[in-house]
Amino acid sequence: MANTDSSYGLRPISRQGSSANSTGMTEYRIAVANTNPIFHGMAVIPLAAGVIDDLQAAAGGNVSICGVFGGCEYVSSTTGATIWSNYWPGSGADTTFPVKAFVYDDPNQLFQIATSNVVAGYDTEAEVRTAVFSNIAFATGNSGSTATGLSSATADLNTVAATNTLALRVMGIQDDPANSDFTEAGIPLIVRINNHFNAPTGSVAAGTVATTALA
Repeated sequence: MANTDSSYGLRPISRQGSSANSTGMTEYRIAVANTNPIFHGMAVIPLAAGVIDDLQAAAGGNVSICGVFGGCEYVSSTTGATIWSNYWPGSGADTTFPVKAFVYDDPNQLFQIATSNVVAGYDTEAEVRTAVFSNIAFATGNSGSTATGLSSATADLNTVAATNTLALRVMGIQDDPANSDFTEAGIPLIVRINNHFNAPTGSVAAGTVATTALA
């Protein structure tokens, strides 16, 4: 049976270790003039201006990730009302007020993400299990749906490797009966952000936090 979910970005599910998991978010800011849509579940990066942006807005997506976008609050330029949205549409905000962004930014946060493809050597549960402790890249990172507000980010099984600059570390496979067909796209991987800006040695520079997987 085909998997029911194909793409939804990074979905917070738990926290690494046994500590309490609140899936809490930290407030950041989006530049009011930023026309890049930022979708719920999209990885975001820090910019020198003290704001966040979508993953591929700078340096080809090679800037360390500061977390995953969970929604925003802004004042409408047409009605003057305060709007809560699960995605930033890239326009519509009154420029005299800040655009507040809320980000899952705990470096130990674990996420679920769907795979984008079927790859020989990773089309059974046992084979996908061998990807655990390896790193993996996004297949898509900065697109989404304006109808649902959800990111369409997925993980590319073709990229599984020990390469230390890949964005995500595979930590497991989510137990999800509705998405348990390993011969289809949509396999629910459990991942954490590998090159996290808020890790103890975090930096805006590319690849400074990412760690090498098992060889």
